[in-house]
Amino acid sequence: MYWVTVIPQGALTVGADGLTATLELRDLPVIDQPRWPAHDAEMTPARLDYRVTWTATGEPVAWSDPVKQFSLRGFRATAQVEASLEIPSTGFRWRSGPQSNSKAAFGVIGEEVNGRYFSP
Repeated sequence: MYWVTVIPQGALTVGADGLTATLELRDLPVIDQPRWPAHDAEMTPARLDYRVTWTATGEPVAWSDPVKQFSLRGFRATAQVEASLEIPSTGFRWRSGPQSNSKAAFGVIGEEVNGRYFSP
């Protein structure tokens, strides 16, 4: 499952210390394609509410791969998410558990550089 979208102004907030960040999207229009990547996969409009919070642990991380033109510098982070999805045409609705009960196995908060902006 994935969605690609422009992040609306104000949806991403970063703490003044740069060690916390929250992304909150409400009533975001997305497309549901259960049969993707089938070439003829049908598309159904859906709506998504999404809130994820990253909090740096203080443990630094850094990766650099000149061949793939990718680098990342930052801190390991905890990440917690809460989401809900609705597909109006089918009446399908789904809601995750509360953000306070969520935990990720891995998270990073920091800066990444890729492609033409990469310099070793």
